[in-house]
Amino acid sequence: MALALYYHPFSSYSWKALIPLYEANTPFTPRVLDNPETLAAWKQLWPIARFPVLVDDETGLMLPEASIIVEYLDAHHPGPDRLLPEDRALCLEVRLLDRFFDNYVHAAVQRIVFDRLRDADHHDPQGVSEAHTMLDTCYTWLDMRMAGRTWAVGDGFTLADCAAMPALFYGDWVHPIGDTHRHVAAYRARLLARPAVRRIIEDARPSRPLFPGGAPERD
Repeated sequence: MALALYYHPFSSYSWKALIPLYEANTPFTPRVLDNPETLAAWKQLWPIARFPVLVDDETGLMLPEASIIVEYLDAHHPGPDRLLPEDRALCLEVRLLDRFFDNYVHAAVQRIVFDRLRDADHHDPQGVSEAHTMLDTCYTWLDMRMAGRTWAVGDGFTLADCAAMPALFYGDWVHPIGDTHRHVAAYRARLLARPAVRRIIEDARPSRPLFPGGAPERD
């Protein structure tokens, strides 16, 4: 197969890259990072050692960073929806929401999760408190935005929704969205109902014991 993806099935940013592959039914070779040989090949490709990483064997192209991978797949292996609209104004809005979900929601979630992995004498209670406050702020802003909307931008499923899905999936685990943000909760439910997303979630289910602090009995 021309495409290969280095990823872990429980990784939130890996999910973001998997969504367009599954939405378009694009064939690819999964390079799951669960053995020394694959890990060594991945680190040789991308010494920064972050995943996912996409490789196109036909062109020799190697792409890290989930947003860049999604854009590449949208251009060369498109699915039923344009993930980056041709309309420049809409595309700018999509990129803005992509950054919102990654830099604010996702980053806050990771701050909480990574703190759980630290030794007891290296916890950062102030940082964790700031992350919870950020999630409250993000949920409140997004709740106003999603009133009357189906997807994050325009009428179709876009890169912004690819970013939203893992951010809100794990966000609700560490800082529940609750009834006070019902538009966000409904949006998360729509994201999780997509067949491509359900496939990702089910593939990752065996890894749930790895979640720091324990995974909730839902989703």
